[in-house]
Amino acid sequence: MAEVTNYIDRLVAELCPDGVEYRPLESLGKRNKGTAITASKMRSLEPGNKDLRIFAAGSTFVDTDSSNIPAKDILHGPAIIVKSRGYIGFEYYEKSFTHKNEMWSYTLDSNIVNQKFIYYYLLTQAYYLQEIARSKSVKLPQLSVKDTDSLEVPVPPLEIQEAIVEILDKFTNLEAELEAELEARTLQYEYYRDSLFEALDCPRVPLGSFAQLVRGSGMPKTDFSESGVGAIHYGQIYTKFGTATAEVIAHVPEDKAKKLAVVNPGDVIVANTSENLEDVCKAVAWVGDSDIVTGGHATVIKAPEQNAKFISYYMATGQFNKDKRRHAFGTKVIDVAPKNLAKIEFPLPPLEEQQRIVDILDRFDALTTSLSEGLPAELAARRSQYEYYRDQLLTFPRKGENQ
Repeated sequence: MAEVTNYIDRLVAELCPDGVEYRPLESLGKRNKGTAITASKMRSLEPGNKDLRIFAAGSTFVDTDSSNIPAKDILHGPAIIVKSRGYIGFEYYEKSFTHKNEMWSYTLDSNIVNQKFIYYYLLTQAYYLQEIARSKSVKLPQLSVKDTDSLEVPVPPLEIQEAIVEILDKFTNLEAELEAELEARTLQYEYYRDSLFEALDCPRVPLGSFAQLVRGSGMPKTDFSESGVGAIHYGQIYTKFGTATAEVIAHVPEDKAKKLAVVNPGDVIVANTSENLEDVCKAVAWVGDSDIVTGGHATVIKAPEQNAKFISYYMATGQFNKDKRRHAFGTKVIDVAPKNLAKIEFPLPPLEEQQRIVDILDRFDALTTSLSEGLPAELAARRSQYEYYRDQLLTFPRKGENQ
């Protein structure tokens, strides 16, 4: 890869001997507004011929018929969509689309820039923008239009832009091939997991009939400390953890921990709140050796006579996800209250059978989700390599500065 970066360096030296001009993003084209549409309306849209994609917060989107949206609100790619709330990021899209009106997008002048080049550069700025968003709101980070309009981006000659896009596209395609293989294995695993639970010949009873549900409160991320009592924040459940964990990545001071919900070994922590249905009720079994704590937007399931990992695995199944949808409420933020979670029925076979299923699924889970073995490890290494070279290729000497 060194020869590739050297090639780009030579091009820059030849075509931009005085450095590369940086310009505000807003000066390179048009910023687009979105359309007013609720989350419930998005869920109710008929698929139609799927000639239009509607983007929402996070990575949520719906493919639908363009007749479902006013013609004035339909945009045409290629364009760059800004994911401006929560997890900050960007989407490059080439077909017809629109997005919710709290988001915005850019359609750039192709005589000045290669749109995908700017998209790749913006990916290198995502962390910086995330920090800006967090500085405005810890609970739900939010960018303003000005944050991206005023962001300065490099504008080297189109020849350089196109050469870099070609290189990064190859990296992206290699990563996509690995992702596709991993997705196929994951689907196979999910089918087998769901089949194991469906085949159980045992009573199915409401969660509240065999478990105590304790709702957490408090614990903003600003309470985190370098040491103290181990803690799991609700947002970490669907971003950092799998089915079970014996380690934490956060701590809170002892005086603050006394006010939080206690999680004993063998409990299950559930995220009650998310911006999308997929992540609501994501669960992680705590299999560590000592007590930890959790806070708001989380519920602790205490069922000491049952296998915590069995419960957590079941809460990832298609049947559970179907059941939870009936109890979910909200639009921008979706929630399943503990009292409603307690109504959802769970299979309850003997402990020996629970352990047998857990043992089987642990082996499958390692193949599909572990970062230390198999395809996930290769994919993680590929991503790390890609991000390193992407950042190298998109770092230019600025015009007018000493070189």
